[in-house]
Amino acid sequence: MSAALVKELRERTGLGLLECKKALAAAGGDIDKAIEELRKSSGMKAAKKAGRTAADGVVATRIADDGSYGVLVEVNSETDFVARDENFLAFTNKVADQALAMAPSDKEVMDAINRVKQKKVYEVRLRKLRGEE
Repeated sequence: MSAALVKELRERTGLGLLECKKALAAAGGDIDKAIEELRKSSGMKAAKKAGRTAADGVVATRIADDGSYGVLVEVNSETDFVARDENFLAFTNKVADQALAMAPSDKEVMDAINRVKQKKVYEVRLRKLRGEE
């Protein structure tokens, strides 16, 4: 199994090096079979993680230029390590910027936005795993 094959699988799925190497080894070097196996195993992993608590995270604030309103956004993670990651912080800032731009008037609107965003994050991850992105 070549490093280029592992790299390609990592780029197509966004998963870690060891996980990709194991999947390729189990699939006999067939990248499509490896992706299929990763898809199956990620569903099992997601089910195991569903009950875990996301007790760490980041809070971001934004205030409108005219000072008439502001938003406070909390994005949680399972570990402080993830909460300090550049990608996680960038995501949190994007969410805060989007919330400020939308100027929601109450919590129910924000909850609806959160449900849509969670679905989109899941769909993006699924597309990446399928190699569609």
